[in-house]
Amino acid sequence: MTVALHIQNLTRRFNDLVAVDNISFDIDQGEIFGLLGPNGAGKTTTLSMLSTMLTPTSGSATINGIDIERDPDGVRRAIGIVFQDQSLDEELTAWENMDFHGRLYRIPAETRHQRITELLTLVELNDRRDDIVKTFSGGMRRRLEIARGLLHHPSVLFLDEPTLGLDPQTRNHLWQYIDTLAREKGITIILTTHYMEEADRLCHRIAIIDHGKIIAIDTPENLKNGLGGDLITIRSPQPAAAVEALKQPWVIRVETHNDDVVVSLKNAEQFVSTIVTLLNEREVPITSIAIHKPTLEDVFLSFTGKTIREQEADHKEQMRTHQRMGRH
Repeated sequence: MTVALHIQNLTRRFNDLVAVDNISFDIDQGEIFGLLGPNGAGKTTTLSMLSTMLTPTSGSATINGIDIERDPDGVRRAIGIVFQDQSLDEELTAWENMDFHGRLYRIPAETRHQRITELLTLVELNDRRDDIVKTFSGGMRRRLEIARGLLHHPSVLFLDEPTLGLDPQTRNHLWQYIDTLAREKGITIILTTHYMEEADRLCHRIAIIDHGKIIAIDTPENLKNGLGGDLITIRSPQPAAAVEALKQPWVIRVETHNDDVVVSLKNAEQFVSTIVTLLNEREVPITSIAIHKPTLEDVFLSFTGKTIREQEADHKEQMRTHQRMGRH
């Protein structure tokens, strides 16, 4: 496999805040690679450095062998980017937005017009090419931004929260486009997301990032299999007593999260009655019990001790604290 991105000890600080903390990994050509984590984890900062919009504090990265600091113009020619926040001109038509972008990249007129038609057709917007963008739905705008990002034929495409705020049907539609780009056109795609289903369905590999650090990196399947089997979640007002009772040879792992006790074991269905009997014998009350296959949410919880939503809530509280301190 040809390495498209090589990232080595990449770090970015903002005063006393370490937004990205010494991360290293490679991404292969044609791979869909996901950065999964809550808001504030460092995903967008990482993309900003790789796309040359932010200078790293330390470390290095290359894209197709081009150094992001030594040759930023070369990197920009090699990449396309779809930002988290919309960057289209709403007063222009779809065609005019595309044409303006092509002129910035100095694509010759004949080639530019041909590519615009091809890409608008790809994202099913060619019939709306002469409509003003402010009349487009959120999903249509996102598709237009992806088309615009591909106009100069980048070999690497960055997608920052590409389906944020979209309805499930539109999100599924965009997933199909992203998958097609990687499979049929060989484009390397790096996307950031905090949607577990999006990462699980789309990405060949995932790096889970939290507080600026890479805490796990592998395929979605391997990450889930790493939990060791099925999961039984038991809710009890006495979680510590439940954990103590379930330290059995046939239990791979038992952990607590708030009032929930999460038990990892093989063939969970066969042990439900055994678990209930065991807890009853120890007089540990059970509020509820459920079985499910591991998800990426479970992986995230296992590595961080919190769900992705709880991490986001913590980040918001930290930001409010910084703001309050700044006012004093």
